[in-house]
Amino acid sequence: MAMVQGARAAVTRAGISASLFRALPAPATQAKLPVLCRSRSTTPAFASNSSLTLSNRRGRFGVVFCAPSSSVSVDLPAPEAPAPAAVEVKDVAADLDLLDIRVGKVLKAWKHPEADSLFVEEVDVGEPEGPRTICSGLVKYVSQEKLEGSTVVVLANLKARNMRGVKSNGMLLCASDAAHENVELLSPPEGAVPGERIWFGSEEDQAIQKAAAAPNQVQKKKIWESIQPLLKTTDDCAAVFQDKPMRVSTGIVTCETLKGGNVS
Repeated sequence: MAMVQGARAAVTRAGISASLFRALPAPATQAKLPVLCRSRSTTPAFASNSSLTLSNRRGRFGVVFCAPSSSVSVDLPAPEAPAPAAVEVKDVAADLDLLDIRVGKVLKAWKHPEADSLFVEEVDVGEPEGPRTICSGLVKYVSQEKLEGSTVVVLANLKARNMRGVKSNGMLLCASDAAHENVELLSPPEGAVPGERIWFGSEEDQAIQKAAAAPNQVQKKKIWESIQPLLKTTDDCAAVFQDKPMRVSTGIVTCETLKGGNVS
């Protein structure tokens, strides 16, 4: 009884009508009743769906009041955008040897009869079956006269593609600027032999170079798509994968003038 009287006094001091307690049951472990009155003070009225909780846990009688109907707006900081996934360089580097990049020599080039932007080339990559046919979108960037007779870099284990009626079996690698307005052929150094396989790094890296993957595997695993963004040209116009230069037995592969370019 003393606990109930004390609670009534506390509620009265808080400005809530003591008539509320006439309807209260005897103290129980916990009872929850709707608030049916407004405060006598000048404080905001309690919300109509608010509640009053009476608790007699561990022998103590407590009164828990609901929050007022007025709300406070809190400006929370906008959630930060998730950080972009880091490129798993280690795994990508492990696939570098799976690309079959070779020295090639363009024997003949002509404009594609059905595509104004494409050249069709016959390229010697040292295979006994003879030169490959490769289509390249270089008409805007390289003259036919310059292309014919050039020593080039060929990605040789891509799956063959039909390009406007001509089956293209490989890709000439080039350097380009960020806007792709300037494009230059990658060139092996003088003395490079058609068919010689290109590697990245030092002579020690050549000794441990793995066998290239089959074209189907390159396509399925998207090996070229994972390697290509990490191929660049340096301030010396050398083609590199990270800090490893692209090279053949006679030296490093370069482009003519494009520094800090992309390779594709």
